[in-house]
Amino acid sequence: MGFSKIIGHQRPLEILRLALGNGRLHHAYLFVGPEGVGKRAVALALAKASHCDETANEFCGRCAACARIQNGNHPDVRLVEILEGKKEISIKQVREIEKELNFRSFSGKRKIAIIDPATSLNLSAQNALLKTLEEPPQDSVLILIAPNAGTLLPTLRSRCLRISFGPLARDEVARYLMSKEGINQDDASLRAALSMGSLGAAIRFDKNELLEKRRSWAALLLSLKDGDYRGAIEAAEAIASNKEESLRFLEWTETWYRDLLVHAATENSEEMVNLDMLTEIGSQSAKSNFERMLASFAQTARAAGRIQRNLNRRMVLESLFFKVVGER
Repeated sequence: MGFSKIIGHQRPLEILRLALGNGRLHHAYLFVGPEGVGKRAVALALAKASHCDETANEFCGRCAACARIQNGNHPDVRLVEILEGKKEISIKQVREIEKELNFRSFSGKRKIAIIDPATSLNLSAQNALLKTLEEPPQDSVLILIAPNAGTLLPTLRSRCLRISFGPLARDEVARYLMSKEGINQDDASLRAALSMGSLGAAIRFDKNELLEKRRSWAALLLSLKDGDYRGAIEAAEAIASNKEESLRFLEWTETWYRDLLVHAATENSEEMVNLDMLTEIGSQSAKSNFERMLASFAQTARAAGRIQRNLNRRMVLESLFFKVVGER
């Protein structure tokens, strides 16, 4: 085990290992990057390296301390998540963290708290957390994990050392899926492409469900190109019924338009995401205008942003679909 077994993220690991080796870990970190790329895994690795019974500034993954951290029952390492049945991390949970970080360490080593996702801290919880960041307890480390930092208070962000995580390389994801999950090469390559660098997403993919959804979504986009206004309204209403589904659709639609653009510019399938739909991509790309495809890509990204900000989903999707219909 050890840091060398973590997939990707060489620069973040280099920063953390150097600080760990020098005994100069920051009191608070903000890990920012896409979902499922390994931010939590790195946070837990840092906790293990701080407490490992067998090695200094590294972790074996086998000792009692490493096992307890992995299982979530180490007395000096706390992982704070959204409680079952709740929608956010509460001020009560933050108060508990503050109290625990101020207790004497059971092991004589660092007290570490990991909040994931920090974007689920409500405003009161964020304000309460500021006190801990302004007056950090001795030998404590707080790690906030977030897909983006925009929803966190500026005062909260400014008191953390930000470390950025990027998507994993496609070949890294595919190799992991083949070696650790026993997935064949073709499926691993497809999952790696569709995951957009998120190992977590690649592992969770239900292949049959995903294929069915993408086929239906592609058929929808093609029908809109044929001028189906009624279909646009019906599709918007159906997809808008669920926020998560709306965002999944828009996320995939971005990959569709991206693939059309890549095909039009280079025809290099290695840069495409929907590797099992190359025939449809080639056919649609040949029929479409490059500027219109680029506009559709940008409009889809804006629509996703509006739904993230909780604007009316049906109206956002209707507006997007009507633009697609109007671009015939």
